[in-house]
Amino acid sequence: MEAANRKLIRPSLNGMKDQMNPRRTANQSQKKSVPPEQTHAENFYYTKQMQAKTPMVFVLKDGETLHGIIEWYDKCCLKINRDGEPNLLIFKPNIKYMYKADNE
Repeated sequence: MEAANRKLIRPSLNGMKDQMNPRRTANQSQKKSVPPEQTHAENFYYTKQMQAKTPMVFVLKDGETLHGIIEWYDKCCLKINRDGEPNLLIFKPNIKYMYKADNE
């Protein structure tokens, strides 16, 4: 017999992987994106309460409770307007938690 020129056909490895794992989609083969470092949810909350002039209660880490309306805020503090009492500048790290005064 005569020797024939034969060409070796080899399937790509990526094609084989897709056949072996049919649940895998194109989106899963890419790495998941990193979540955003800043969601701006805190800024949105403060702005909403400022615009509505919502009465708030601030409980500080030492247990002191303050009542007032947020006038403005920045990266590290809140300015609170209070009725019949002096306005205050509160550093955010000193706030244990806060809530709307309507909930009382």
